[in-house]
Amino acid sequence: MLRLPAAHYRPDASYGGRYLDDSGRSARRRRAEELAQQHGLALLDDWPMPVLGIDCYVMRYPDDETADHVIALLTHDPQVEWAQPVARFSGMGQEAASADPLYPVQPAARYWHVAELHRYTTGRNVKVAVVDSGIDAGHPDLQGQLTVNSNFVDAGPTPPENHGTAVAGIIAARAGNGGIIGVAPQARLMGLRACWQLPDQATRCNSFTLAKAINYAILNGARVINLSLSGPPDRLLDRLLDVALERGIGVVGAVDAQNSGPAFPASHHGVLAVASQGRGVKTGPGDPLLLAPGNDIPTTAPGGRWAFVNGSSYAAAHVSGMLALLDELQPDASPAQLRTLLQPAAALNAGNIDACATIARLVRQSNCARALSQSGAAP
Repeated sequence: MLRLPAAHYRPDASYGGRYLDDSGRSARRRRAEELAQQHGLALLDDWPMPVLGIDCYVMRYPDDETADHVIALLTHDPQVEWAQPVARFSGMGQEAASADPLYPVQPAARYWHVAELHRYTTGRNVKVAVVDSGIDAGHPDLQGQLTVNSNFVDAGPTPPENHGTAVAGIIAARAGNGGIIGVAPQARLMGLRACWQLPDQATRCNSFTLAKAINYAILNGARVINLSLSGPPDRLLDRLLDVALERGIGVVGAVDAQNSGPAFPASHHGVLAVASQGRGVKTGPGDPLLLAPGNDIPTTAPGGRWAFVNGSSYAAAHVSGMLALLDELQPDASPAQLRTLLQPAAALNAGNIDACATIARLVRQSNCARALSQSGAAP
């Protein structure tokens, strides 16, 4: 990471393209090329990160070198803010086979009673950044729901991919059109493709693509950032998450149920760490775990389809939708206040979110619980 000269750092800058008209960036890239040549490296890609006041450069070291040695050399160069390996991250979900993708009973309807919640809040106009694989913006349940559908992986158009499309549907699928209904159906999704789908349907990301997307989300008004992924601790992402939280953005991370170690970014202090109900997992360092529906979830799939999915990715998406509902009601709430609303101290050991009780804390005239009691619905 190279330091940005003050003359080129604009805190209000919004980077979403390739910056071909940025002569200052060209000069900085030449400096990076000289640095790469000096250390026998190949410069692969670069991206300004104005949120942090740095430029990011991806370099490849030769086969006869080690990452640790190259990082140590770069770290001692006064032009370099810091150097780190490009970490790999994975989406925390999988598609479950189903012959009936239009299954009408969603867990969010059964356990969170979203129809009752939507009498008070629908997440209207709250921007939720879905940092994930590509979203099918043409899906009937997602048409008109995305304010942007940008690709931070490559220069091509954003392809429709399974994981991102499923997460987007859980958060903000349209209401009243015969499909599913999102937790926050009037939220505005920012589709930020930072991950890609492998031939085996797995989802992969890296430090660089994720950083570009998070930087964009911060600069472009996201109120919630959904990170349904997990990987090793990462300094660049740490710094960006700190900025997001300082600016009052709610950040949601998925916990890897198969990993007993730190589940980054869910382990980052201030990030809402979420796992599927009944998983009984821990994040390691960080805040207490939240539990949300994440098993047998019907949601949107590419090509105008619906599918059942499982995993903490989709539990995290439920919580991001809930944050959008809360943000409509109390837009000035800090991330710490949002956690308290979702799960008061008295309920920390329980883990499960009581959606009705959460909304009732903000809408005193809410009769959500009473309406459910009268209808015979289980809380």
